[in-house]
Amino acid sequence: MSRPGNAATRHDYDAIVVGAGPAGLNAALTLGGATRRVLLLDGGPPRNAKAQAAHGVLTRDGILPTQLKTIGLEDLGPYDVTVVQSPAREARVLEGVGFAIRHDGVAGGWSTAPRLLFATGVRDLLPAVPGLRERWGKTVHHCPYCDGWPNRDARLAVLGSHQEGHHLALSVRAWSDHVTLLTDGPDELTPEQRDDLRRVGIPVVTSPIRRLTGETDLRVHFARQEKSPREALCVDALFLNPSQRQNSRLPEALGCELDEKNRVVVNEHGMTSVRGVWAAGDMTGAPQYVMSAAASGLIAAVSLNTTLIHQAVRERGAAFHKSPDEEAGVGEA
Repeated sequence: MSRPGNAATRHDYDAIVVGAGPAGLNAALTLGGATRRVLLLDGGPPRNAKAQAAHGVLTRDGILPTQLKTIGLEDLGPYDVTVVQSPAREARVLEGVGFAIRHDGVAGGWSTAPRLLFATGVRDLLPAVPGLRERWGKTVHHCPYCDGWPNRDARLAVLGSHQEGHHLALSVRAWSDHVTLLTDGPDELTPEQRDDLRRVGIPVVTSPIRRLTGETDLRVHFARQEKSPREALCVDALFLNPSQRQNSRLPEALGCELDEKNRVVVNEHGMTSVRGVWAAGDMTGAPQYVMSAAASGLIAAVSLNTTLIHQAVRERGAAFHKSPDEEAGVGEA
């Protein structure tokens, strides 16, 4: 395996974008349109690949997520963007000159660039309810703004407790009058939150959930309890906010700061705590919608490109002020 480049090596690219979801695709598109040489590492299907449609996407409402990605990759065609079907395997800092990324798409395994942009997203950690994973993206959903419209006026359930369950149940209620909150145990709601749910007609079921069955008609089976109000609930769709973790450990390995929820900390321009590294999309805790992820990729790419512009100005200024002997390399070791 060849080693990463050093200060004397010309970089392979102006920027490396890791991740080809909406944030990474829009970042690569923006940088390519700014005449930059870009490497885009595509680590696989988008997180919402199992969703039946993406809604709230300007000019593409209702499109399949995989089709949206295909179109996004095709849009890169006119630009100097190299797309490699590989995740980033390893990342290293090249002191003072940039970064090296190891991946499967180049002989020797390493590509270098002075700037790095992560758009690697997050991974959903689904509850360990038998039958739930098999129905993820079909009758079990994450985002009402994507899957609320197809399920408007239907029988809906929300799985969650505490503040998150309260918030999601009230949100889902905007699409249907028939919403039930399932807490799978103690609800951990405040009296005020219970009053909120009662006012809009959302019953709360605290019975532990045993399993999910059914295809078009989803049946939620509860563990038998002496005071259980029912053995099963039949609904058309179930919504929940799953726990999440970073899809890639490389930002943390490079020293990027994470917050208490394990999200990569960025400023308003997408800059991380590591100089020369940006992050965009779901991994930063931004609102998890296709359009907001794409927008954050644009913002981060513009910021990244601006630093390259200013760096070029500084380097030209330094070269302009060199003496004739320096320009000729006289006296160099």
